[in-house]
Amino acid sequence: MKGDRVLMRGSDIAGEAAVRAGCRYYFGYPITPQNELPEYLAARLPEVDGVFIQAESEIASINMLLGASAAGGRVMTSSSSPGISLMQEGISYMAASELPAVIVNMMRGGPGLGNIAPSAADYFQATRGGGHGDYRTPVLAPGDCQELAELTFVAFDLADKYRTPVLLAGDGLMGQVMEPVIFPEPLDPAKLPAKNWILDGCEGRDPRMIFSYHAQYGELYAHTAHLQAKYDSITAHERRWETYLTEDADIIVVAYGTASRIARSAIDDLREQGLKIGLFRPITLWPFPKDALREVAKEGRSVAVFELCLGQLVEDVALSVNKQDEIHFLGVPGGGIPTPADVIEFIESILEGNGRVGRRIPL
Repeated sequence: MKGDRVLMRGSDIAGEAAVRAGCRYYFGYPITPQNELPEYLAARLPEVDGVFIQAESEIASINMLLGASAAGGRVMTSSSSPGISLMQEGISYMAASELPAVIVNMMRGGPGLGNIAPSAADYFQATRGGGHGDYRTPVLAPGDCQELAELTFVAFDLADKYRTPVLLAGDGLMGQVMEPVIFPEPLDPAKLPAKNWILDGCEGRDPRMIFSYHAQYGELYAHTAHLQAKYDSITAHERRWETYLTEDADIIVVAYGTASRIARSAIDDLREQGLKIGLFRPITLWPFPKDALREVAKEGRSVAVFELCLGQLVEDVALSVNKQDEIHFLGVPGGGIPTPADVIEFIESILEGNGRVGRRIPL
């Protein structure tokens, strides 16, 4: 019921939010640590006359997604890092064909098969397009399970509004944790805005085509220029972020996702010690809220980046604040799960003059 607080696992929350947001088509392939999401939807979608298909591979699932999106459905798939890599060709095709979809990545440790522990090392892949060609996909990074539920709705709306794939970037910890959430009010798929471009038969009208191949001279130039204009509009209107205790802060910690929750706990402890530390949390990893970060980081404040990898977010932070040589960095590779105490030690080292770019927590 609307307004009820329910206790659910993160992956299940993403699945239930998708159903309530009007998703009726899911195609995916199992991979840990996000298997609970397709498992949940395998039971849930038939209850709302939806379609669930476990494809034979990630490559098959992303192409099933392409077809269902072209037919007008609200569609979703999910995977974890190596599986998302296998989907990249299809994501590029969908971006070029301007087909909306939501793609959930509960990131795991890498590179290669890595491990099944939480990581954020897919940041470059997510924010730089990931596949071949000139394209981008909006990337939403929830900070907790309540926001995961809310941003799932946002992801579907953005996908339809801009006719583009949208990525939800979580991690293994977010997918497995149990938290209470209140879901947004369910949407009726029949009442969603009509799509005048879908392939639904052409009796009584001119035929439509959806494609990504532009062979004639100048066609691809014009099409990529059209896509870039759309990405410029997304950048102008869809950047999201959150600040926490930044008004008087001497040090601004930049973190997202699970790392931001750890950082927030550390900041609360440091504030109790009288230290003025604040948090800047990008919610859209692309488009990155660089202007907002630049404003928060001005007036001589130190900037510290904390992320669950060896340094990817830190590059966008450096491009935003133009302080490449002054950014302190703490990274945790390989699926390691740091604690607030690790972040506190890092901040204290900055205050003592020992913080440095490239610092990582030894296991």
